[in-house]
Amino acid sequence: MNTPKVSEHIVQWLKNYATKAGVNGFVVGISGGIDSAVTSTLCAQTGLKVLCVELPIHQAESQVNRANEHIKQLKERFKNVSEVEVDLTSVFEDFKTVVPKIETSVKTDLALANTRARLRMTTLYYFAGLHGLLVAGTGNKVEDFGVGFYTKYGDGGVDLSPIADLVKSEVYALASHLKVPSSIQNAQPTDGLFGDSRTDEDQIGASYDELEWAMKMLDLGKTETDFSKRELEVFKIYKRLNRINQHKMIPIPVCEIPADLK
Repeated sequence: MNTPKVSEHIVQWLKNYATKAGVNGFVVGISGGIDSAVTSTLCAQTGLKVLCVELPIHQAESQVNRANEHIKQLKERFKNVSEVEVDLTSVFEDFKTVVPKIETSVKTDLALANTRARLRMTTLYYFAGLHGLLVAGTGNKVEDFGVGFYTKYGDGGVDLSPIADLVKSEVYALASHLKVPSSIQNAQPTDGLFGDSRTDEDQIGASYDELEWAMKMLDLGKTETDFSKRELEVFKIYKRLNRINQHKMIPIPVCEIPADLK
């Protein structure tokens, strides 16, 4: 990948899109992870207004520290960057008190994790509406179009996706080129939605390097009979997640009414 040229291309694409949309710039949720750091830096390079929003909900201190370090660096480098922090922990806890109480299970844990992401999306759009900004998505190609590792109408609820055509290794290459803090480049990827130390790899069962490989193999028309042992395990993980998460990747189905019924 020609990293400098890709960076320039995305920045120009962002600038053109915002200009045509008649908006002032972008709002980006900052998590302390590699994807949001790269996205916000690319947005900052447009010269348009960029609002970095921290949205902690029982967040690990290490994630908060990385987010703060990145925002501080970004504000020092770009005068068009501002920040705001909205601690949504109390909102999240209030939500849990008003919905019917049910027995704790894997399903309730996942539902609450997705609720965190959707509370954050709502907050980002509040600021977007307030300041005339677009919500910039932070998903990469493996997450958005490979395994669907994001929350529908949570971190998947965005106006545009600057890095969604880049696999994770390409995002890391951009991060190095853009001088994203090393603490973020070296951190284990995590969605931070469960209030514990689990990583993306813990949840998925495969690393991003492995998922990139599986994505490429499926695109090449490979089947399970072509692999064995760990490769076969990873290929099956990728295929299963790609299949069950198609509802996130395809347009919302519309029931079209035949003309003779109207």
